[in-house]
Amino acid sequence: MKTLLTEDELQAGVDRMASEIAAWYSHRPLTIVGVLTGSIVLLADLIRQLDMPLRVGVLQASSYREGTTRGALTINSEMMLDVRERDVLLVDDIFDTGHTLVEVIREVEQLEPTSVRTAVLLRKAGRQEVDLDIDFIAFDIPNEFVVGYGLDYEDQYRNLRHLAALEPEDLTETGS
Repeated sequence: MKTLLTEDELQAGVDRMASEIAAWYSHRPLTIVGVLTGSIVLLADLIRQLDMPLRVGVLQASSYREGTTRGALTINSEMMLDVRERDVLLVDDIFDTGHTLVEVIREVEQLEPTSVRTAVLLRKAGRQEVDLDIDFIAFDIPNEFVVGYGLDYEDQYRNLRHLAALEPEDLTETGS
């Protein structure tokens, strides 16, 4: 695997994104909702950089796959906070095809928040299949399969402090 972003580069990107978020919301109360599981490291680092009234919740979104075919999206919002009449920031690890984030936004909007904005660590070049503008992006990356800083391959590598691209020999037939 090859390193795409070092630990220091990741932290600088998160710091930059946190500054943009803080400037946008000023000191208004904010409800941040992390999309599990990939966003957990970003979520932890991001909230420590925000000096404003915060509420933090999570939801889990997963798409069951067979090979490379995208399956039905399942959203578990049991751990979700009450977001009615609140500004909500959805935090996700990667904006790839965009289908997951579009569905998560749709689900959250049904809960009648004042606003819903999005923040992602990574936007993968050329992969978007939906018309969605992300509000806060730490990094644009090439179309490579990446791991580390919360992102995984077959439940491995989430704990890497850097972001790495897997080489073809790192991927197995059963991988995504």
